[in-house]
Amino acid sequence: MNSKELNSILNFLRSAEQLKNTLRSAHTSEGREESTAEHTWRLCLMAMLLAENYPDLDQLKLLKLCIIHDLGEAVSGDIPAIHQVAGVDKSIEERKDFLSLVELLPANLKSELISLWDEYEAAQTFEAKLAKALDKIETVLQHTQGKNPADFDYGFNLHYGKKSADFDPITRQLRAIIDEETERLAKTNGTMPTN
Repeated sequence: MNSKELNSILNFLRSAEQLKNTLRSAHTSEGREESTAEHTWRLCLMAMLLAENYPDLDQLKLLKLCIIHDLGEAVSGDIPAIHQVAGVDKSIEERKDFLSLVELLPANLKSELISLWDEYEAAQTFEAKLAKALDKIETVLQHTQGKNPADFDYGFNLHYGKKSADFDPITRQLRAIIDEETERLAKTNGTMPTN
């Protein structure tokens, strides 16, 4: 690898560092807003811990999908699911941001990352479906253990990402365990849905 390629990788990494500053709607157990980088870290940890349950899984691909899935948020930030507008595809803007970010990379790395991002978004492969399921599960898990604002809508989480989390028996069971805690928090905080 030559110095030009190494410099382009460093420039990309400098831009990707913004994920550390990109805040999400989740709060840590100490009450601080969580960054996208922190979410991604625990998503990868979750994927690593569960991977042995899937003997045909390409573990490296799963981890790569988890690492890059929110990378576009380094450019324009995160739009929490509860604030997304119906009929507006968040992924279109996020892909534009992602493409501007990877533009800094050498062609081979740029091509690999674009392919991974598109695979995650399409959710057609086993690894992409699992990554999406775990992404939703990590989010609702954080909402159950975060020190959230008084008006936090726990009831919203009982439906958020349910379709993705129903991917297989393991992700469905994980989600069910977390949903029990979410229901308890929703009742305690008066945000239980009435349907």
